[in-house]
Amino acid sequence: MSPIAAAAMPAHRDEWELRLLTDPNLLRDIAFAVGGPFHVMYPDRVGDNIDGFHATFAQAGVDGAIYYGKKANKASCVVRACAEHDAGVDVSSVGELSSALAQGIRGEELMVTGPAKSAELLWLAARHGALIAVDAPDELDGLVRAGLPARVLLRMLPPDSNSRFGMSGAELDAALRRTDLGPITVEGFSFHLSGYDPIARAELAATLIDRCRAAREQGHRARTISIGGGFAVDYVSERTWRDFLADSDSRRFHADKRFDSYYPYHTECPGPAMLNEILRHGNLAQRLRENEVRLAIEPGRALLDRAGSTVFRIQGVKTRTAHDDSYQLLTVDGTSLSLSEQWFDSEYLPDPALWPTRPGAPTPASVGAATCLESDMLSWRRIPLPRAADIGDLLVYPNTAGYQMDSNESAFHELPIPPKVVLYSTSGEFRWTLDAR
Repeated sequence: MSPIAAAAMPAHRDEWELRLLTDPNLLRDIAFAVGGPFHVMYPDRVGDNIDGFHATFAQAGVDGAIYYGKKANKASCVVRACAEHDAGVDVSSVGELSSALAQGIRGEELMVTGPAKSAELLWLAARHGALIAVDAPDELDGLVRAGLPARVLLRMLPPDSNSRFGMSGAELDAALRRTDLGPITVEGFSFHLSGYDPIARAELAATLIDRCRAAREQGHRARTISIGGGFAVDYVSERTWRDFLADSDSRRFHADKRFDSYYPYHTECPGPAMLNEILRHGNLAQRLRENEVRLAIEPGRALLDRAGSTVFRIQGVKTRTAHDDSYQLLTVDGTSLSLSEQWFDSEYLPDPALWPTRPGAPTPASVGAATCLESDMLSWRRIPLPRAADIGDLLVYPNTAGYQMDSNESAFHELPIPPKVVLYSTSGEFRWTLDAR
């Protein structure tokens, strides 16, 4: 392998992805039909991920509720999978709320989050019986003025946090003392934490159990707490991640690019395993049972783990030299707006697959976009491709359903936004359609 090539970072792949990559015609046929870059979604995997969280709650004997963080991916097929697997949806706009209802989510299965919600969103959420996470006292004022029955959680500002979200302890206490709530029911409390630490979530959840007990003494229902999202995803093996961190030298990147931080692409405690650690710490599960408190979670990325990939066609190939060695500089028919990690001053690291498979010598390659921006790179890192790439080949980036596909989508240069193609396995064969959205 070339001395300037990065170490391989193969992603964990499900059986459906391997079938897709080994099918001699399917990717080519979809690419021909779409005529540009596209995302592939496999909603059956979303259902499996939801079932994994349900199983963890059941094993712990905890009354649990799952609300999919819809901001992580807009695909209608994901919300339909939630409806079919007993999961609700976390929304933050009228558009997200309406879309969730259209895909079979009932009003009482919605959680409405986000800051400074509009009067229209609060009205619509209340009308549908959604659970509303109230972020500030003035939001509560708005619900009181509306005069509608509403189910609310009071969002807590975590201790020692500089977050712009949530209410201080004093504001929570004042909200619980209000005598003008009328048909508003305080169902409990919520919080969100940055990072992926299960212990911090468990300990803060324990304090909210105490708050629930105190709120009940004041006459409130207070039987639900939501600990938000932030359930980690395991993209690559532990050894792969360790090797990358040990050798992330800028010489492995086009133009000697450097990044200061990356998503933690390996974790020993992903998704349901992280939930299990939260429930175990400090006997949280037992405390939830004893106090008859329902635990709600709002996973986004974790419900999309291995549920989608992103496909680009190579339309340009150059040879460049760095540090006395050569590599390919590829241009694809899309932009890094479809790999959103790049727009957070970071890099999406799991290796794309080069399709079709055929013999050749290992060749390092960086991947650029079809725009006039020097900074628009899908992969600065020199990926160790199994052979030299040719015009017309496809690059299939794995596990992109969680946040990569939608967060920064834009028809820059009037290039088309990649559509979502939904795969279904029927009688051992794949069938595909465009997502309903």
